[in-house]
Amino acid sequence: MTNHEYLVTGMTCGHCEHAVRDEVSQIPGVTAIEVSAATGLLTVTADALDDDAVLSAVDEAGYQAVRL
Repeated sequence: MTNHEYLVTGMTCGHCEHAVRDEVSQIPGVTAIEVSAATGLLTVTADALDDDAVLSAVDEAGYQAVRL
């Protein structure tokens, strides 16, 4: 398993975190997700992960992200 980190902009609360977590959890192969509105950090644990899929999922939740 590998951790992949992203910086998400626009999150301000727990609802924001939940929205991002819900979208990212739908990506095949994702085994764990940690997301913090306070820091903007999204950590996704997976064996193999398509960055574009994560960025699209965050966009679908209504936010913007970049890979760190």
